[in-house]
Amino acid sequence: MNFIARRKVRALFLCLSFWGSAAAAAPAAASSDPKPAAPEAESAGRALRDEHQVTPGSVTIGGRALAYQAEAGVMVVHVKDPMDEDAPAPAAGGEHPAAPPPQPPEAGMSYVAYFRGDKEDPRRPITFLYNGGPGSSTVWLHMGAFAPKRVVTVDGAHSPAAPYRLIDNEYSLIDASDLVFIDAPGTGFGHLRGTDKEKAFYGVDQDAHAFANFIVEFLSRHNRWNSPKYLFGESYGTTRSAVLANILESEKSLDLNGVILLSQILNFDDSVDAPQYNPGVDLPYVLALPTYAATAWYHHKLPDQPAALEPLLREVERFALTEYADALAQGASLDGGRRTAIAAKLHAYTGLPADYIERSNLRVNGGQFEKTLLGSETTTGRLDTRFAGPTLDPMSREAEYDPQSAAISSAYVSAFNDYVRTVLKFGANKTYKPETDVEKTWDYLHQPPGATQKIPGPTNVMPDLAVAMKQNPRLKVMMNGGYYDLATPYFAAVFELRQLPIQASLQENIETHFYTSGHMVYAHEPDLQALHANVAAFIDKTRNGAAAR
Repeated sequence: MNFIARRKVRALFLCLSFWGSAAAAAPAAASSDPKPAAPEAESAGRALRDEHQVTPGSVTIGGRALAYQAEAGVMVVHVKDPMDEDAPAPAAGGEHPAAPPPQPPEAGMSYVAYFRGDKEDPRRPITFLYNGGPGSSTVWLHMGAFAPKRVVTVDGAHSPAAPYRLIDNEYSLIDASDLVFIDAPGTGFGHLRGTDKEKAFYGVDQDAHAFANFIVEFLSRHNRWNSPKYLFGESYGTTRSAVLANILESEKSLDLNGVILLSQILNFDDSVDAPQYNPGVDLPYVLALPTYAATAWYHHKLPDQPAALEPLLREVERFALTEYADALAQGASLDGGRRTAIAAKLHAYTGLPADYIERSNLRVNGGQFEKTLLGSETTTGRLDTRFAGPTLDPMSREAEYDPQSAAISSAYVSAFNDYVRTVLKFGANKTYKPETDVEKTWDYLHQPPGATQKIPGPTNVMPDLAVAMKQNPRLKVMMNGGYYDLATPYFAAVFELRQLPIQASLQENIETHFYTSGHMVYAHEPDLQALHANVAAFIDKTRNGAAAR
């Protein structure tokens, strides 16, 4: 669901325990002559294996009933093809068998795929969808956006506790494309095994290679190599998509028809979560300012409230890239009069007190803004700043939780756990992990195309998307963003795409769409409807003359 840079935000997400899988792997009840289970027997009980369950379904979209087949399962993904490894040499006659070699790392990645019709049609487009985190499952896109079923939540406020309503999703993307929702390694029903397993899968490059191996294996098993192919990533999933598009193209000889980005972040230097730890890089403050303005406008905190949002945003965008950016660049040399004038302008655009802005050195990070805008007792959301909730600690400097995440997480996770078991008939004796804490082990260093090693510093995958677009000049890119998203501000996404190192002609391959919601634009039903229409149109015009649906 989210790009997480602050540990306090991460703590809000529900992570379920491992007890279900452990219980399934436990040895049988002891006999009258108990013997300890052999190590190989215990290992076999915990071995990863492919499994899946297929169920039929139907959904009504636009007044038309569409039949589909749902496949829920787990696919084991390896770092390298295990058939490329030599079998261990047999022991010499009479000698004890040699110790087995260390187990290569592998990941069981869970997924749910939907194929329109009574049987799979290899001519249809196929879209691979995933959330981000890193360390997030894809329960959010699955239960909120494009699957044939979706959970109903309250828009802009905390949803009541169970029972939750799961309804037919009239905005499901199954009308335009077959869909494969993929959970990241270690999340969902998936597990890791083998030597250095976290090192093998938890990192910018490692994670993208795991998804690439999953996709090519899925295409082979389902005979979909000649289908129009799309990536749909949300949040850190957009970071993944940039790296993944380049890997698929350069290492797997697989051209994509399109890359669809939702709540984009390609350059982590642009994050407004904690820019105070990166002094001298003021771009996060500049690029977040329009989202501050949108949030203050929504909550009626502007001293001179405009009637319409978008004209205000265009005005703030111009100010941010000119006067504000220039003032920040001057640093300590900015004279007092100019400093006060800029603070007054920021007050007019954000609703924050001018003296607070001056005391913050004209630099207010995302957590400060969320904590301060509505006063000491109320905190605005981070993923969607339309949401608000009680402040955990009125004396804190920054927000200590995300009211939007707290408002809907239970609904999404509970609804999926019920749906996957009762409708899709998968997941018995398994635990679904919506989130896995990978923060301590995640390798944020990235080796961009052309570099001989990983580059120190914040992750930046703009070169990967640029190279993918250059090597496949027909590749189309679609960016979608919410005006009220402070996790990945929409104007930062616009700035990144404008700065891609590509020819001017390739900029024409990029289209952008904006919505009056936050990070999860689909949580606002009018925007879900618009998102569906925009994505379906994008797929229809980029499927390169594939057979009619």
